[in-house]
Amino acid sequence: MNASTPSAVLNPTATLAQFASQLQHSQVPDLVLRRCEDLFVDWTASALAGYNARAVNAIREVVLAQGPGSGPSEVLGGIETSSPFCAAMANAAASHVVEQDDLHNASVLHPATVVFPPALAIAQASGASGREFLTACVAGYEVGIRVGEFLGRSHYKTFHTTATAGTLAAAAAVGHLLKLSPLQMLHAFGSAGTQAAGLWAFLRDAADSKQLHTAHASGGGLMAALMAEKGLTGALDILTGKQGMAQGMSTDSNPDKLTHRLGERWALMETSFKYHASCRHTHPAVDALLQVLNEQQLKPPDIQAVVAHVHQGALDVLGPVTNPKTVHQSKFSMGTVLALAAHHGFAGLTEFESYFNSEETIAFRNKVSMMLDPEVDSAYPRKWIGKVSVTTQKGNVYEGRVDDPKGDPDNTLSREELKEKMHRLSGYGKRINQDATSRLLVRLWDIEKASKLSRLVPKEDLSL
Repeated sequence: MNASTPSAVLNPTATLAQFASQLQHSQVPDLVLRRCEDLFVDWTASALAGYNARAVNAIREVVLAQGPGSGPSEVLGGIETSSPFCAAMANAAASHVVEQDDLHNASVLHPATVVFPPALAIAQASGASGREFLTACVAGYEVGIRVGEFLGRSHYKTFHTTATAGTLAAAAAVGHLLKLSPLQMLHAFGSAGTQAAGLWAFLRDAADSKQLHTAHASGGGLMAALMAEKGLTGALDILTGKQGMAQGMSTDSNPDKLTHRLGERWALMETSFKYHASCRHTHPAVDALLQVLNEQQLKPPDIQAVVAHVHQGALDVLGPVTNPKTVHQSKFSMGTVLALAAHHGFAGLTEFESYFNSEETIAFRNKVSMMLDPEVDSAYPRKWIGKVSVTTQKGNVYEGRVDDPKGDPDNTLSREELKEKMHRLSGYGKRINQDATSRLLVRLWDIEKASKLSRLVPKEDLSL
């Protein structure tokens, strides 16, 4: 074993580490780089929207208190700067709280919130170029998505994949920026994987752990890469080896998922944008319900019952949330999300803030149930089909179906729609005004040309 080759016969973990280490900007298709820019714009919008959330404030105050009072890395939406570790944790928490960040369907991973925060923090600290930053982020996406797919459906039933696979995604992005050798990257994966954690239990109590999950994954992956650079060793097969992640966290892991068509199939291109401000498991049913309401010209009072035909993953995650107590918990309530969409045509941030526990929302929520659907379940997670059965007060039954929910790769958001989303989310966050948002969009969509990554939001553009 030497510095350039992890092992004489590469195991899947080592092959993935070699890919993340050696990926070159010239190897990434232009279409993938443009999509990465779009995903970065989308992530920035979520980070600005979530800056002032209560849970985010708590995490940010704690992590910034542990680091230097100022540093090379920006806390998006604030005047604060700090070390890469502290800034990455703060930005990762902020970008996940409003439930508008991206999702890769097959891995059920939110890549942006664990890739961009640590990569941006390290890029700003090291003076990396825009080209280097984008390439590193592509490496992070490809690693994180493949690890999520590898861990399988059984993993997601108990573990929040963004917290677990996301730790390796963060390590891959940061390790690439640090120019780790394949062997160093493999050690970084080992240290990242042994820290990987995140359980779904928080949903039952309306707890804040989901934001801690992304903060910890971003910070843990970043530190794993930095420590590997200094010579800290990690397990050489943290994914498929004995007592590794698959053995401890999955019953249906598939090692082929880690390396199949690596460097040919760009999984980043399969990532979905979130249109509604809720758990992605609710989106297919929302679109199917809106289809029925629009086609049949129905209003909420006309509805007697709605059955959402879902996959098992939706039942696992959404099922425990029957009486949401907070705005964030309500985003995991199928009934609440469908109620907001039915009454307002859209389940957005302001709709949740204003109406998640209104009388009309609760009344409609109580008309909604979920049912496991064999067709939907067999297609998941590759496809997230939306199916609903709507029974009216007159006894009529209408079926709605959407094969590609809004935001999916085959029904994606255009740059104009992403621009509108950015303005909507930055307006919600109240950290920068609309003129400053427009200027920021120009900089973000031109990030590849930057010779050195500096502050994204100038201090003079902040609304303090």
